[in-house]
Amino acid sequence: MAKYIFVTGGVVSSLGKGIASASIGLLLKSRGLKVTLQKLDPYINVDPGTMSPYQHGEVYVTEDGAETDLDLGHYERFTGQTMTKDNNVTAGRIYYSVIEKERRGDYLGGTVQVVPHITDEIKRAVKKVGEREGVDVVIVEVGGTVGDIEGLPFLEAIRQLRNEVGRGNALNVHLTLVPYIRAADELKTKPTQHSVGKLREIGLAADILLCRTEKPFTESVRQKIAQFCNVAPEAVIQALDVKDVYEVPLMFSAQHLDDTILRFLELRRPAHDLAAWRAQVVERALHPKRRVTVAVVGKYIQLQDAYKSIYEALRHGGLANDAAVDVKRVDSEQIEKEGAAAVLDGVHGLLIPGGFGHRGIEGKLEAIRRARETRTPFLGICLGMQCAVIEIARDLCKLSGANSTEFDPKTPHPVIALLEEQQGVTAKGGTMRLGASACQVAKGTHAHHAYQRAEIAERHRHRYEVNNRYLDRLTRAGLVVSGTYALPRKAGGGTLVEIIELSDHPWFVAGQFHPEFRSRPLEPHPLFRAFVEACLNKAAGKGAPKAARRSPRVRSAKR
Repeated sequence: MAKYIFVTGGVVSSLGKGIASASIGLLLKSRGLKVTLQKLDPYINVDPGTMSPYQHGEVYVTEDGAETDLDLGHYERFTGQTMTKDNNVTAGRIYYSVIEKERRGDYLGGTVQVVPHITDEIKRAVKKVGEREGVDVVIVEVGGTVGDIEGLPFLEAIRQLRNEVGRGNALNVHLTLVPYIRAADELKTKPTQHSVGKLREIGLAADILLCRTEKPFTESVRQKIAQFCNVAPEAVIQALDVKDVYEVPLMFSAQHLDDTILRFLELRRPAHDLAAWRAQVVERALHPKRRVTVAVVGKYIQLQDAYKSIYEALRHGGLANDAAVDVKRVDSEQIEKEGAAAVLDGVHGLLIPGGFGHRGIEGKLEAIRRARETRTPFLGICLGMQCAVIEIARDLCKLSGANSTEFDPKTPHPVIALLEEQQGVTAKGGTMRLGASACQVAKGTHAHHAYQRAEIAERHRHRYEVNNRYLDRLTRAGLVVSGTYALPRKAGGGTLVEIIELSDHPWFVAGQFHPEFRSRPLEPHPLFRAFVEACLNKAAGKGAPKAARRSPRVRSAKR
């Protein structure tokens, strides 16, 4: 039977429960345990797929096509484990399932209540990931803070589940705040005491406390927290602010957090091995040999979490090249006002991420044109690829008014158009092309040089595609189709464009998929590794070697 670690938070949000949970996962994995992680989100949305990035940050897409919370990205990056739709459960999904059962008559006319019906459904969802073959430990993170009304059913379910599995099979890790009052030059433990007290009111006791603090606290403070929160002193762990987030597992390990967890769960495991993480991730992150500047031109730049996986994948590309990547976050509307030359001066690379809607698109197109004309390395992702095709169509193919039907339904040249499978789809939630699918990579291209493989699989989240009717004109202008997806026969056959390049550019690559979701600190994504390498060459005044490239014949999909 799998053992459970429940991670809750108190006092304020944004303390880093996701990073803490992922770090615990890495520590236990380094001790030889097979771990998986799950995020319980109390909001009523069925999933975050229809939520604004300003509200929720990025939507993280799993291999099996689930639109999930961004914390699943932390889980995958730290542990290297692949998450699925079962690793993220929302209150909306729980209530939706219960209501469906009620409508079918599964409850035999009984009154449906939060307890036991909602809590039982939550427990089933938690146990489901614990029943996977070989899983030793399930780390369950509860979103929000203790005391939130919407989170109460989840905490009650945890209380019940802990009693059901018994002592030694579950523990509660509570992340809380020990604020530093600068005027008094003191750390205050009262917020932590109140948070733990609120947890007790719900029926849960904290076994381990992760105390988020900006200043180290003394042994006397540790003893005080332990005494008033009814935990052992060694179970009071300092979660200090660090220079780099990838230091967190090492900081926890230095305080023997993994040893304490193993004792609670009555597990014996050999000493951990974090040598690779320390040398290849933390040391390279803290002491890079080179630096390069990359502009990320997006629509939701104001919120750090809107492009979380993009920023992390760029860092991973830097780690692979023993370099630091300084990200210049640029609002595409700023380019529309000030011009690309003024805003992008001095950058060594340009990345255009995904997004939806027409706002800021002209700024993205201007940025892409500058990258093309100044031979600056360019990486386009999803919408970024579509914008690259539009820019090439307008400037190189001289197709005036070329656009995507998403932005201009009446465009005379719809070089980007709605996927065949999306025709007539009106519902927004979970209806896009989602999850991993195969892509054939053409030899002699930058993409093939990066991947070193003829077939890859990448995760998607989009509704629009390159219109195959324009491929002849685009390829004559220098566009190279370096990756394609073969449509199944039941979908009409043919292929979709997955990766494009420019034949006369040092490094101009864009993909319809989201490679950032597959990047890991110890396994940087090939495209990000190659992109950062090209940016370093640009910074050093070196050119990238040209690949002998040609576009494969693309058989048009039926429309």
